[in-house]
Amino acid sequence: MRYSRSEYAKIVAAQQEVARAEADYQRFRAAYLEIAKNEPGHEVALAMIGADMDRAHAHLQTLIGLPKLPFTHEPSTVVRREARRTTEESEESS
Repeated sequence: MRYSRSEYAKIVAAQQEVARAEADYQRFRAAYLEIAKNEPGHEVALAMIGADMDRAHAHLQTLIGLPKLPFTHEPSTVVRREARRTTEESEESS
């Protein structure tokens, strides 16, 4: 299949936007897990970063064509479980 230059440019731009959205989501996720590990009692920071992480994830889903999930102020169950596991591992190693 051959693409015109404008079609190719649109495809490349879409791929770059998805890559930026994925990087944003991963950055917020890493920040959430870092705070959950090092300062688990800092609920305000966790809530704020969790909300940003959810918005980044929703944007990423929209870009890749998945239906939007209802917005929540809670990080996903998987991220909370991973944060809990990391905290428990760091407590055990102390």
